[in-house]
Amino acid sequence: MEKHDEKRATILVVDDSPDSVALLSSLLSPLYRVKIATSGDKALAIARNGDAPDLILLDVVMPGMDGYEVCRLLKLDPRTSDIPVIFLTGRADPVDEARGLGLGAADYITKPPSPSIVLARIDTHLRLKSAHDFLKDKNAYLELEVARRTAEVTTIQDVTMIALGSLAETRDNETGNHIRRTQYYIKVLAESLMGHRRFSRFLTEPTIELLYKSAPLHDIGKVGIPDTILKKPDKLDPAEFEIMKRHTVLGMEAIVAAERRFGSPTSFLSLAREIAWTHHEKWDGTGYPRGLSGDDIPASGRLMAIVDVYDALISRRVYKAAFTHRIAVEIIERGTGAHFDPDVAAAFASIAPRFEEIAKEFSDSGDAAP
Repeated sequence: MEKHDEKRATILVVDDSPDSVALLSSLLSPLYRVKIATSGDKALAIARNGDAPDLILLDVVMPGMDGYEVCRLLKLDPRTSDIPVIFLTGRADPVDEARGLGLGAADYITKPPSPSIVLARIDTHLRLKSAHDFLKDKNAYLELEVARRTAEVTTIQDVTMIALGSLAETRDNETGNHIRRTQYYIKVLAESLMGHRRFSRFLTEPTIELLYKSAPLHDIGKVGIPDTILKKPDKLDPAEFEIMKRHTVLGMEAIVAAERRFGSPTSFLSLAREIAWTHHEKWDGTGYPRGLSGDDIPASGRLMAIVDVYDALISRRVYKAAFTHRIAVEIIERGTGAHFDPDVAAAFASIAPRFEEIAKEFSDSGDAAP
């Protein structure tokens, strides 16, 4: 049965015997494209070029490099490792056959070969290679598709957090730069604590990345606070302050409601929920909304507490002017052990210049010069 040459599989015959080459060429040429190599070196050169064969018929006994070594080198090279190799040799000892198959050959045929057996074995292994190549391509496609869809989900998560955080900041007369600053603050602060004995188990690279993404939602609950309180230019009275404190609970409840839609309490919003609920808790138990103290405050909330206070201090608000970086650092230092976790405050002090750099890079008009 004739085939168009461009559709034919290519068989590389590796044999130094002119009689064997002539016999195999006449047998295979009507069905396949046939290439000839009379030495191991030539066989490797042909197999490694851009038009690699689909299958190799390989003799064992040849001058110089024998067939076993050729097979070993073919299987070691990623360019040729998937090409099926069929030994076609006069060595009929089972030990020789086992050695050839052990090197990765697909089959072992002894000379003199039966033409029907040679053709049947070649057809079988070409079909197997075709199926293998299809599955390999399919798996590669699926891996790319999974990676693409994972990237889409991650992008959706990021956009969701930024969009919701921006909504809260719009209500509070703040800017997108505030969101960016808090993201970078919490990232560098968390990274500085990665090796700390109290935080090393929590602060892994994936967790730090999630903290970075979650930071914009720390004040999401402010969307539920009336403008008369949220934008009041004067100090809040006690009743108004009680209403303002509700933003922590409102934020937590909003995120919990979103998590219920996912059907999981451990969604990508879990750290955002912790941050929204606990970033106003204080180390000494005098914070809100629950008056938690010490390590009862989630680590995410303790990190965000310093981040939020620092940015509030260096930013202009309707009720205050912006403080300088130096004054903000001093205020946080004075709050160590009362407002702030001492170890987190110490980490902040050690990298305070990084906070200043971030503040300058994402500064708002009206803020003090750090």
